Order: sequence, then C-alpha cells, then structure tokens
Amino acid sequence: MSSVIASTRFSVLDRSRTREGHTAAEALRDTVRLAREAEALGYHRFWVSEHHGVPGVAGSAPTVLAAAVAGATDRIRVGTGGVMLPNHRPLVVAEQFGVLESLFPGRVDMGLGRSVGFTDGVRRALGRDKDDADDFAGQLGELLGWFLGGSPAGVHARPSEGLTVPPFVLAMGEGAEIAARAGLPMVIGDLRDRERMRRGVDRYRAHFRPSRWASEPYVVISGTIAVAATPQEARRLLVPEAWSMAYSRTHGTFPPLPPAEEAELRAMTAKERGFYESGLAGHLAGTEDQVADELETVLKETGAQEVLVTTSTYDRAALLDSYRRLAGIVRARRGGA
Repeated sequence: MSSVIASTRFSVLDRSRTREGHTAAEALRDTVRLAREAEALGYHRFWVSEHHGVPGVAGSAPTVLAAAVAGATDRIRVGTGGVMLPNHRPLVVAEQFGVLESLFPGRVDMGLGRSVGFTDGVRRALGRDKDDADDFAGQLGELLGWFLGGSPAGVHARPSEGLTVPPFVLAMGEGAEIAARAGLPMVIGDLRDRERMRRGVDRYRAHFRPSRWASEPYVVISGTIAVAATPQEARRLLVPEAWSMAYSRTHGTFPPLPPAEEAELRAMTAKERGFYESGLAGHLAGTEDQVADELETVLKETGAQEVLVTTSTYDRAALLDSYRRLAGIVRARRGGA
C-alpha cells in the first residue's frame, strides 16, 4: 500500500460542462450537487472555473457559483480554479473574495489564473486584449495588497481588508515562476504531459521565496482521473471531453459534451481523429488498482501535496462513481479511516 497516496490531499475542480440535450442551468445545478457528493466522500476542496462565451461551459461567474456551492455544503473548502485576474480589476476581485470569506469564514480559497478571454470577440467584450496577461504578477501583487491595507489613493477594500483568503496561482507557462516569486501555492497541470509538469514543479521549488501566505512550496497537480470497474468503462468516461476538444481544435468553438456512445460513432476527418485520440491518451484512467499505481508514480515524481481532479463527462452517474472509486482508493491507503 502506498503511503504517498495516504498523505496526499484530493480535491475536485468542476467546470460546469454543458451536455447535449441539457441546459446551462442544469449544468450549474449539477455542479452544486457534485459538491455535496464530494464533501460526503471526503474531498478536501471543491473549486469552480471561469469561462466566457464558451457554448460547452456554463461556469462564467466563479465567485457567484462558489457562493452557491459554499451555501449548499458545510465543511469542504470552496474556491475558484480560477478567477482569471487579467479579466478583472483587482479591487473587485478582492471585494468578492472578502464577501465570500465573511459569509463562509475559514472555507474559501482564491485560485487565480492569467488567461484572458478565449477568442478575440470575448476579449473585446471584456474590454481586454492578450497583452493584459503580461502584467499578471503586478495584478496579483495589487490584489493581495487589498487584503493587507489601503491604496495610495486612500481606498480600502471592504470587507476584504484584514481577512486571510489563501491564494493559489494556476501555473501555465511562466506561471510557475510567478507563483514562486510571490511565495504562493501553485496549481499545475496537466497529467498528460508529465515531463512538462515536472519541469514546472522543479522551477517553482527552485525559485520559491517564503511569504506571509506560504512559508514553503506547496504543489497541487491537476488533471483528469477516471476510475471504473474495467479499463474500457474508464476510457468511455474520457470520450465526450476528447470529442469536444477535437471539435474545438478543428472548428474554433468548444461544444457541449455528447454521450460517449454517440461520439464514438461520429464521422471524423483524419485531423479530428488525431486530436480525438490524443485527447484520450495520457490521463490516469482504469481500474482502482491501475489508477492507484499510476497515482503513486506521479506523486513520487512530483512530490505534490495535493491532486486536483478535473474530470468531465456526459454520464453524471458514471462520473460520480469514478469519484467514489477514487475516494475509496484514498481511504484504503489511509487504512480505511
């Protein structure tokens, strides 16, 4: 039995993926229901994401959705994976998390990313452009400053000032070094590119500077994990997302998730088929024993303290079963506690 798994925290990021034949409202309610289940299964955190103008994702307002999740649960930590800071004014983000922390004290996480808009049209609608992501480090510093005190203009963030909301940086590209220099916990994905992930983790640890937020490096690795009774059933969990990703790479828009059995029968061009097969590869997928072995390997390779599971699929019952099986792996490694 692996003591590495036993000492690791496991958490959930749900993207509120819409499904063919179902509404965006259903997707958001599904997220809240999944949060209740994740809490009952013993997961450490439940995070929600930010996407704008994407047909396949209902989660466009993560702090609003986080409030609904926190209100529907009792103990699990709740946060964002993440708020895309270049899309917003840091003062407004600080105020939103200050409200969340005031309503749900000691349960709120502030996961922050540096992406800005998905398309040119979305960026124009947000009043942003690609260059806004270049000053992420400055925006991050300004945001954290609102929790510490007022600005040179004499403005104070209410009710945020004086509160402690744990910040996390979603590391893509240079994000690892930004997280390290700021002395913040880092979330890095994805599990399909282990070598890139290891390089990012090494870079983060090498450059980490202790801060008031974290005295030592804290690494969260994120990615898709699918657990089922057979390898074939686990692979089926991956099919809807793989098809939607292949479609988005070839058509420029990210569609709702189709049922796996329909997606497998759909005609694809050679290019689409290549993206589809690539989308099925590299994830942690299989039976409990297979996934436990892979988990042990990746945790030893990265030294991560936490795993953030980001699985999306059409079949909600199969998704919940996967999370139950994963929680069972963790319980077994902890001696059934």
